Amino acid sequence: MTPEGPRILVVDDERPIRRFLRASLGAHGFNVYEAASGEEALHAALENRPDLLILDLGLPDMDGIQVTRRIREWANMPIIILSVREQEVDKINALDAGADDYLTKPFGIGELMARIRVALRRSAQPVDEPLFQTGSLKVDFARRRVTLDEADVLLTPTEYDLLRTLTQNAGKVLTHRQLLRLVWGAGYEQESHLLRVNISNLRRKIEPDPAQPSYILTEPGVGYRFQVGE
Repeated sequence: MTPEGPRILVVDDERPIRRFLRASLGAHGFNVYEAASGEEALHAALENRPDLLILDLGLPDMDGIQVTRRIREWANMPIIILSVREQEVDKINALDAGADDYLTKPFGIGELMARIRVALRRSAQPVDEPLFQTGSLKVDFARRRVTLDEADVLLTPTEYDLLRTLTQNAGKVLTHRQLLRLVWGAGYEQESHLLRVNISNLRRKIEPDPAQPSYILTEPGVGYRFQVGE
């Protein structure tokens, strides 16, 4: 580990998991801190100010969702959930509480590292970044202009607002309810058909192969995630 490496706090009550993540993340240059309970996590987050938090939901003293809510009261660091819980409701509750991403155990270290890189890259970007680009897709927020391979993409106002929301949260899983609230407003959280139709239309306009999307990925039963290139 190098002193300059990003700081990651690993919160899990299973010592083998913490040991595995410490070794794996340390080998990639991260400074790794550990906590085995919710209270330890809150103290460690305050003391060490990590750049990213990896959090298990099943902690001995409090639920990881509660930990997420407590941290979100004062910090915006990316939070990636690692949990054995596979139910959609658990994923949705964690994301709605403020988590940025959710991986189910067992997980591949390669996928975890990719999610960490995206989360750290996103958190380092200025909030008012005027231009988003990945591959040949560009979104100019100031001009409300979208281009693909330098050609203009004609979007409806709703499609543009949806794409803007997804790209401004690139790499982060957004639940159906979050997207409906952010794009359509309060009171539309149950109108999932609006979201499905607009996602389908958006994919037809920006994806090289809408049947196998490479930008707007579906998180089954949970929501969508905009994937950026490495």
